Amino acid sequence: MVALCWMDLVGGVLHWTKIGSTWSYFHDHRRRQHQCKQAERVLVEETRRSNSSNMDSSSCKISPIISSFVFFLFLISSVCPVLASQSDTFHQSNQTFRPEKELKKLKMIRAHLMKINKPAVKTIQASSTTFHLLFPCFCPDFGSPDGDIIDCVATHQQPAFDHPLLKGKKPLDPPERPKGHNPKGMVSEDYQMWSISGESCPEGTVPIRRTTEQDVMRASSLRRFGRKIRRPIRRDSSSNGHEHAVGYVTGDQYYGAKASINVWAPRVANQYEFSLSQMWVISGSFGDDLNTIEAGWQVSPELYGDNYPRFFTYWTTDAYQATGCYNLLCSGFVQTNNRIAIGAAISPTSSYRGGQFDISLLVWKDPKHGNWWLEFGSGVLVGYWPSFLFTHLRDHATMVQYGGEVVNSRPTGYHTSTQMGSGHFAGEGFGKASYFRNLQVVDWDNSLIPLSNMRVLADHPNCYDIRGGINNVWGNYFYYGGPGRNGRCA
Repeated sequence: MVALCWMDLVGGVLHWTKIGSTWSYFHDHRRRQHQCKQAERVLVEETRRSNSSNMDSSSCKISPIISSFVFFLFLISSVCPVLASQSDTFHQSNQTFRPEKELKKLKMIRAHLMKINKPAVKTIQASSTTFHLLFPCFCPDFGSPDGDIIDCVATHQQPAFDHPLLKGKKPLDPPERPKGHNPKGMVSEDYQMWSISGESCPEGTVPIRRTTEQDVMRASSLRRFGRKIRRPIRRDSSSNGHEHAVGYVTGDQYYGAKASINVWAPRVANQYEFSLSQMWVISGSFGDDLNTIEAGWQVSPELYGDNYPRFFTYWTTDAYQATGCYNLLCSGFVQTNNRIAIGAAISPTSSYRGGQFDISLLVWKDPKHGNWWLEFGSGVLVGYWPSFLFTHLRDHATMVQYGGEVVNSRPTGYHTSTQMGSGHFAGEGFGKASYFRNLQVVDWDNSLIPLSNMRVLADHPNCYDIRGGINNVWGNYFYYGGPGRNGRCA
């Protein structure tokens, strides 16, 4: 088992290939790898026999003899796959494996990881031992159920402070909240899986989800990692494969937005699609100078490697071309909270005909310094986007949007079955459909006010739809979502 675990690790890290437009692990070295595994099993079996009296199978300690074989096993697992003939996957992609080229890309990825993964004061992970990271078959999980590694990074060392205009500075103090905002309290609820174990980051640090090589390899390219595909915001066309069901207001000056969103775990059909529910704070034209601030939850197998709904943020100042990123994957957003990890899985989630769980989000412009702050949950400040990141949003927003978005890649020539929200249409109502409620905007006087003249729009209502309303309890609200492909959506 030691050899097999080590084989998988080295094979996964050192041998990977590009299939279509995505980097994938090169695990299918069937001919020579089979011979390698046989040799490794023999070596491991001999090791176990000679050390049976000293090895405790329930512990994660590395015996001296196992350590002595690590280098030899590394050579076997590194050399054999390279000598192997092309795998079935390679035949399908019609490409030739070039070790020098792939190793160069790997070095670039590792250099990028060194830049965004900052030194940790404390690490909260699925296992408390380094050995588990090398040989996962030996040790049980003790930490985050979603497998995330959370690094507690000194606040002044987070990625935001790589920006030239922030170097040597400290995070700002909390601003004045908008008038009419009455948070329930200032205590962070345990909304995220990594904190369920009771672990937390110390004061003076921020929790950052560690980015791995596997995360980067799932992206179409290193340059596009952590970024959205460029697309127009205007909702009169969905020919780019992105489909929406949104409520929006426009035609005024907006200085923030607020909403409560119930959280689901929609099914996403494949790695190249996502499903999200978010707020957009938008300014600029719908050309290359579009500014947006975005926050909500998303299921994105490509970005995170799983199907958990995760709290996320995004920003851009040039219509998703070269600026901005998700979460803390570039210098930009300044995190101030030591309890909320951006990009971490949200727990619990809503269930069909069962309990409903929603999160509150507030984004607003600090009247004093002009920065855009983010609040998550019951009055908990997460951090802010410095005003200098933007052009148009240095002043105000001209549109606010709320709602769902999916990617429809039409994987089989038909509409995707990726779900939006709960995966059920708006007409099913509470407990079945997903919703946004208590929709508000922030005006020029830093006051929260109800929406006026909200419009709703669904790109393809037979696939995903939306229905708005207003009442005394929820204020402005709407139900939205759908299953994707069905009898009326092909």
